[in-house]
Parts: sequence; structure tokens; C-alpha cells
Amino acid sequence: MRTSRLSRETQRVVNALSPAKLTGTHRSLVNDFAASEEFLAHEGTLTQEGADTALSGAALSTAGSLGKRKRHGASNPITDVNAEAASIRRSPRKAPKLESDGKDKAEGKRKAKRQPAKRIKGPNGALVVEPPPDWEKVYDITAAMRKRIVAPVDTMGCESLAEDSRSPRDRRLQTLIALMLSSQTKDTVTAVAMKNLQDNLLGGFCLESLLEVKPEQLNMLIGKVGFHNNKTKFIKSAAIILRDQFDGDIPDTIEGLVSLPGVGPKMAYLCMSAAWGRDEGIGVDVHDHRITNLWAWHKTSTPEQTRAELEAWLPREKWHAINHLLVGFGQTICLPVGRRCGECELAREKLCPSAVASTVKRRVKKEANVKVDDDGDGKVVKAEAVVVEEHGVRVKVEAELVDDGYVEGEQSEAGAAPLAGDVSHAGSPVNDRVKKEGSEGLRDGADV
Repeated sequence: MRTSRLSRETQRVVNALSPAKLTGTHRSLVNDFAASEEFLAHEGTLTQEGADTALSGAALSTAGSLGKRKRHGASNPITDVNAEAASIRRSPRKAPKLESDGKDKAEGKRKAKRQPAKRIKGPNGALVVEPPPDWEKVYDITAAMRKRIVAPVDTMGCESLAEDSRSPRDRRLQTLIALMLSSQTKDTVTAVAMKNLQDNLLGGFCLESLLEVKPEQLNMLIGKVGFHNNKTKFIKSAAIILRDQFDGDIPDTIEGLVSLPGVGPKMAYLCMSAAWGRDEGIGVDVHDHRITNLWAWHKTSTPEQTRAELEAWLPREKWHAINHLLVGFGQTICLPVGRRCGECELAREKLCPSAVASTVKRRVKKEANVKVDDDGDGKVVKAEAVVVEEHGVRVKVEAELVDDGYVEGEQSEAGAAPLAGDVSHAGSPVNDRVKKEGSEGLRDGADV
């Protein structure tokens, strides 16, 4: 577009009077320098003389780079004014990590490592199973804990339910029937069912009475156990098989016991050990399977896999005892739901890799809330005293003044705090009335 001479002269005058525009390169240099200047001034690492020197260097660099394009990858001299100060710059959103003196790691609680049994090749190439480390220590500590606590299996286990007054053949039969009834049933319920059979079967608890009893009556006697309808059919069928194939006694082999309806490998091994006194395998209960996996002795998905793993390295003299040991341990401390790791010695000794924080909160909390109402004659009408919360028990103490100047009520429980302040009238004895309230929020993880 052609312009007049007057327009061109006017444009020259305007360009001469207006300040020069900064290019993109010049503007970035100035902005970077301003940001670095502000950061260094905030950190207190740049003195006034250093700032003047940096400013003059930046001005020379800016002047020398006028009209030149910024090269790709060229370093910016302004950002390297103080490399040490720039290295400690942190994001405002992240809290700085404090230097640890090592005490926390030394004093911190470390969980036990998972070290299961290992299969290694022996000198002749055969596989040898190496037991888990510290398994003997875990076993001994568990046995010591079991001695201090009586579990249901100690008094109502299948091994102890047979009648001592009966013949050895009848005691073996009663042990087998008790094991059949114990499937998916608690020991307390199994004991009640066995007592019903011993007291109500005609002729006593023997094979002949099981053959003669009607299925309806048998089902009624064992009606409290789990799956009692199926177990009634199993017991009647097993009684016929014992009469026809085993001369009225229970089988003395694992294969013979497993051939009976309703009898699995666990029952067979336990029956061989309890009835015949021969340890031909480990009877793995759900507690044995669960607890040994929690201890990381192995990683199995079924009780049969657990039995094979344990028999590969556990000494044979412990095959019978480990079932009784772990069943009682699982009934009292290592519960299926709500494990009491706070009461377990294995958790304190860092021997259980599956230990969790204790769910039982033991704390003592005291609150003093005193309320005194005056009836105008200087007599105390009512006073609310201290509320004490101790080990999951909340105790509330109140005192009330009746017409004759005495307070009706009961003595406070042992351990309850006295009334706060002087709430008794002169010459009028004050007795405490204790109300024991629910311990909401003080104890979690109730027993299941």
C-alpha cells in the first residue's frame, strides 16, 4: 500500500519518540532475571553488591543479544546466579522431609518376615524340605499360651466325649461319631449332641442301638448340629457298613475310614490317632490351615495342601499334638474374626508376619462435671460427680439430697473416683449411687 510523504514522516517521528519494544527473547531474559532476583532476595543468599553485579551482567548479556535469535538448548546465564540456593528450592505444596537421626528406625516396630518352608536339592539330587526358621520357637510360645487359657476343645473335644464306662469297641465308635458330628459345628454343640445320644439311645451308645434307632428320632437327638439331616443319613449308612464289612468295629486304616459316608481325610487321621493310637497323618482343621498360613509356614489354599506341606518337615511326634494346639489357639486368641494380636506373645516377639494392631483400646479417661443446684436455703439439692472411663467401663456417680437431709443410694464401685468438690451439706453424710453405663467407643472388635 502506497502512502504519502507526510504519512511516512509522521510515522518516523512517532517511532523515534516511543520506547523500543522488547522481543520475545529479551522479555524472557528480563522475566527470568526478575524471578531469580526475587527468589534469591527471599532466601537471603544474595547481597546488595552481588545483586548489582548480577544486574550489570544481565544488562550486558541482554544488550549483546539484541537482534539475535535464541538458540535451541542455549543455557540461560541468569538462572545460574547461585546454583546452591537454587538447589534447595522446594514446592510449596510438599512439606520438607526432616532429617532422621536413625532412632525412629531403631525403635520402630518391624513386622516378621514371611519365610516359608523351602524345597532344596540334596547332595544326591533329591528334594529336601527345609523347615521355616524359628518354627520351634513359634511352637513353644504357642504351647505356653495354650497352657494359660482353657479352650473349648480342651474339655469338649471329640477325643474326650467317649464314655469311659463303655467297652473299647464302643469308645472307638463314639469317637468316630463325634468326629462326624463335629463337621461345621462348634465343640459345645457337638458335646450336647453326644450327651443326648448317650442318654437317650436304648441300650446305650453302641452300634446295635444305632442300627435300631429310627432316623426321625436320631435326627431329633442331633438336631442342634450343623447339617443334621445329612449327618443322620451318614450315621445310619455307616452303622450298616460297620456291621457288614468291619465286624462291628471301626476300620483301622485310613482307606477304610475314608470309605465311610461323611468321613473325610481330616476325620480319618484324627480318628486313627484318637481311637487306635497311631499317627499316620496330620488332621488339619480349618484353624490349622488358617493359622499356619498366617504364620507364613506355607501358602496353601486347601486343608489337604496344608497337611502335605506340614507332613513334609514337621517331626512325626508332633503330628497328633499340633491339631489340638492350633484348634485351641484359634478358639481363644487367633480368632477367625477379630484376632487378639494384642494378647498374643508371637506378635510381641515379632514372630507372626500377619500380626495387626490390637483392636482392644485400653485407656483411662477422667472428666469432672460438677453441677450444684441450690434451693435458696443453702442446701444442695443435686450434684453430679466425676465420670470415670476405665478399661472400657464407664462409671457415673451422682448424689441427691432428700427431705430429711440424707442421700439415698448405694456405694460406689471400687476404683470409681470420689465426688469432685464439696457437694455435701454440713452434718449430712452423702452416699454415692453408681450407674454403670455402656462402654461405647471404648472397645472395638467384639468377640465373635
